[in-house]
Amino acid sequence: MQALPPGSTIGILGGGQLGRMLAVAAAQLGYRTHVLAPDAESVAAQTASSFTRADYHSRIVLDEFAAIADVVTYEFENIALDPIVYLAAKVPVHPAPAALGVAQDRAEEKTFVAELGGRTAPWAKIESLEDLRTALADIGTPAILKTLRLGYDGKGQVRIHDAAETEAAWEAIGQRPAILEGFVPFSHEFSILLVRRGDGAMVSYPPPWNQHEDGILARSTLPAPAEIASQWGEAAALAGRIADRLGYVGVLACEFFAGRDGPVFNEMAPRVHNSGHWTIEGAVTSQFENHIRAICGLPLGDTGLTAPSVAMENLIGEAANGWEAILADPGAHLHLYGKEVRPGRKMGHVTRLGRG
Repeated sequence: MQALPPGSTIGILGGGQLGRMLAVAAAQLGYRTHVLAPDAESVAAQTASSFTRADYHSRIVLDEFAAIADVVTYEFENIALDPIVYLAAKVPVHPAPAALGVAQDRAEEKTFVAELGGRTAPWAKIESLEDLRTALADIGTPAILKTLRLGYDGKGQVRIHDAAETEAAWEAIGQRPAILEGFVPFSHEFSILLVRRGDGAMVSYPPPWNQHEDGILARSTLPAPAEIASQWGEAAALAGRIADRLGYVGVLACEFFAGRDGPVFNEMAPRVHNSGHWTIEGAVTSQFENHIRAICGLPLGDTGLTAPSVAMENLIGEAANGWEAILADPGAHLHLYGKEVRPGRKMGHVTRLGRG
């Protein structure tokens, strides 16, 4: 495959912190970036070469964007599929629309993964209150009801501990199409971060142990406990099959539970991922740089650890105000995203490398 030379322009759809860090990685490799996002506040615009604030659905805007960009990527998966398909007819878009389409629909995603031999929690598609009652009778409680689309960081989800909570749960998600998932016994949560180039070359990172609080990732640590390490190979192989089937280009994140019988697939994100932020200091090549390398057709970078242990902690809300104390720690690497502080908002992260 022919590499896109430095000096070319990478279009980034989305104005959040992932776009911000992608723009930094692109600049280090000599690429220009142009961010397109509708938000009044775009932290990605702070690091990008240029920025357009506009609606993704305007064909005029998309035509101008495609004319500027030599390749396009996106930093979140809740963007509408139609603009991605439209852009892909005019300029290379990575990951391709097919990957986004699968990841945006929880039912399609689980069906797709099961066809590739992946293990999932018991689940059922829900389109009505009666569907939910039937599924609960079959799957049992506790269970979790998730909207079919647009859920992230615990949003669009409600736990059901008892059948008496059925109607309240249905109301809580706005009576929208959903899936019901049964709980599976597991010891840890982890993720596989895989990078694939257009010619099929792939690398993956060691899996971090991910710990969540209130549905939001709190910390990722490496090396992972033995329960995760023993399931790394099987989980990575499934992620590879997913990427191959989709003809995927870029970083793909697949989240898993370390179950009693092996890794249980939870969900995939067709983009760089919060559980990979540790790679900026903790890996030889960060996930952001490797994503840029993949979509530009460059050689993929080394994914090995740079220290015996790595710990990444998200700074949520007011925690970001502790920046001075964090900077006083000589072992801390602080990343602030340039956002206005709000409760429950990801404001930044800090990574610490252990000396063993």
